Amino acid sequence: MLNVLPQFHTDMPWIQLIPLLLFLTSSSLTSSLVTHDYCVLGAGPGGLQIARFLEDSGRDYVVLERNQVPGSFFVQYPRHRKLISINKRFTGRRNTEFNLRHDWNSLLSPNGHLRFGHYSKEFFPHADDMIKYLKDYSIGMNVHYGANISLVRIEPSDKAWNGHYFFLTDQSRMEFRCNVLLVASGLSLPNLVDFPGSEYVEGYETVSVEPQNFTGQSVLILGRGNSAFETAENILGHTNFIHMLGRSRVRLSWATHYVGDLRAINNGLLDTYQLKSLDGLLEGDLEDLALVRDGDGKLYVTHKHYLKKSIDNTRNQTNSHSHGMPQDYMDNFAARDPYDRVIRCLGWKFDFSIFDSSVKLKAASRQRSKYPLLKANYEAMYTRGLFVVGTASHSIDFRKSAGGFIHGFRYTARSVHRLLEQRYHHIPWKASHHPISQLLNVLLKRMNEASGLYQMFGVLADVILLGEDSNDFEYLEEVPAGILPMLEESTGRKVKDTGLFVLMMEYGKNFSGPDKDVFHYNRAIGEAGEAWRSNFLHPVVYYYNKLPSEQEMKLRPEDWPLPRPVRLHHVVEDFLTDWTGPNSHVLPLRRFLENCLLTDLRAFYAESCFLFTLTQKKVPIFCQQGYLQNQGLVGTEQLRQHAKDAGLLEDYTGIYQRTWGEKPKHMGEKDEL
Repeated sequence: MLNVLPQFHTDMPWIQLIPLLLFLTSSSLTSSLVTHDYCVLGAGPGGLQIARFLEDSGRDYVVLERNQVPGSFFVQYPRHRKLISINKRFTGRRNTEFNLRHDWNSLLSPNGHLRFGHYSKEFFPHADDMIKYLKDYSIGMNVHYGANISLVRIEPSDKAWNGHYFFLTDQSRMEFRCNVLLVASGLSLPNLVDFPGSEYVEGYETVSVEPQNFTGQSVLILGRGNSAFETAENILGHTNFIHMLGRSRVRLSWATHYVGDLRAINNGLLDTYQLKSLDGLLEGDLEDLALVRDGDGKLYVTHKHYLKKSIDNTRNQTNSHSHGMPQDYMDNFAARDPYDRVIRCLGWKFDFSIFDSSVKLKAASRQRSKYPLLKANYEAMYTRGLFVVGTASHSIDFRKSAGGFIHGFRYTARSVHRLLEQRYHHIPWKASHHPISQLLNVLLKRMNEASGLYQMFGVLADVILLGEDSNDFEYLEEVPAGILPMLEESTGRKVKDTGLFVLMMEYGKNFSGPDKDVFHYNRAIGEAGEAWRSNFLHPVVYYYNKLPSEQEMKLRPEDWPLPRPVRLHHVVEDFLTDWTGPNSHVLPLRRFLENCLLTDLRAFYAESCFLFTLTQKKVPIFCQQGYLQNQGLVGTEQLRQHAKDAGLLEDYTGIYQRTWGEKPKHMGEKDEL
């Protein structure tokens, strides 16, 4: 801080200086306060994604990043530098929305050049490519680098949007004040387990990544996730053996359909375990574990039960080999051989330490305790105006969908932004308006192209609000399914008495799980009449005659994303995920919609509409909104020639040419069939 105090005479009474000192002090404090409407905490993929939406909508915001580059997590992690998010550059399609279904690394941007496929050709990219991508993506955003926020607190204020301001203090005691706080700091703290001998354990974040350093060694890995198997895969060809200890059985992503579970790229150790090539998997509670090191530095696994109580009950007693060991009582104890190294690979958790008690940011319960506790709209449970985006928002769909990963939270961040626009700027959720005759077409288009529904299955939903008399509808894309009871206040869209449809993507109810045989015979359903038994990802359409209540949402059946509807339709699964089959997909869906709407949604030629008008009291809705609204077929020279060839129109051209030598003027005008 600059020395701005004036030189005072020593004989000046000190009490006279108090007002001046107070003025200078308050001025100094005021100059260190930076105010914005929105503060985004963290410039990782989640923070940059929400910043992109704030930037494009012209909002007053700042992104606070403690390091000097965006996406600093990828500077060090994953340790072995290979991402497990697929980079599928070719799909055979040119539809950008469809291609995002298979692009797990790109953030959403109106700039087509900001696609991750331009930065890496590898199916599993190098982490350095992600750093380059995020640097380019952040260009033009208001990112404040080097702001290591150490304290977040709340102060009440009548002028604030939510009745309080958020104050964020960095390492230089500079304060940032904002109305809305968007936390995108991810999971930054390694999960630790404290047990006797845990001081001998090496962490995933610091262990050597050079395979040669493990040559001829016996290794125990604590953990059962991708970081554990990534570490094992790296050293598999250099060790005597690798044992892996975890609390539960292995969860394979192709069995659970959850991308956060073990991916096939890292599961080489499963082969060597099942084929009995010395490596193996063990189950046990890590909190009951104990490690004993002998005089040669070898580490033995034991149970707390076998440790003898020392006189002073200090942990350094674990250095003694005098403790009872399991092999002393069971000569076939699985982990009886000593280990040279023990490595901890237990994943990460959210850092709650920077949040003052006034913020009231709580942890979720049980397995989700590493994430903040959130409402269905991604707002903190007890703190209005604090939203969580990015990886840390995964408590909403942990072990269910992709909300903890780029290809999932890029869509939930967009949903959060739309909620913010409605709540604070009175801009309703973006919606398209269509005549009811186009309902089938719009649904089919979204089923076959939408990437947000596809990646965030069971979490995000398209909502179709029927208009008065069900003659038209509003289409809202990618609404968090959990906010359906509060849809009107959350989106600014009115729900009429005519009801609503909800479109989601879902797996079969009994198809996903660590104990499921997902390769069993007849695992796929092909008959439209058996569509409700579909196992693989497929569209599901719900029909409600009114919005479900919050009570109905709480009491919904287990593993159902929504309460029971009035009517429910499953579109039968498809091997190519192409739901355009006229008989298998389109016809059953149309009949379902017609039964809900009590109207005919078929499309007709103009001639048929003309006949219906003359012979029926109720004309099909397609004819009402098309042919009868002067939207018949507009004549063209090619269409007129086709009609003449078919005998539908008389060909007078030759007669006029022979008689008058020219066409009549009206022959060049528009005709309607």
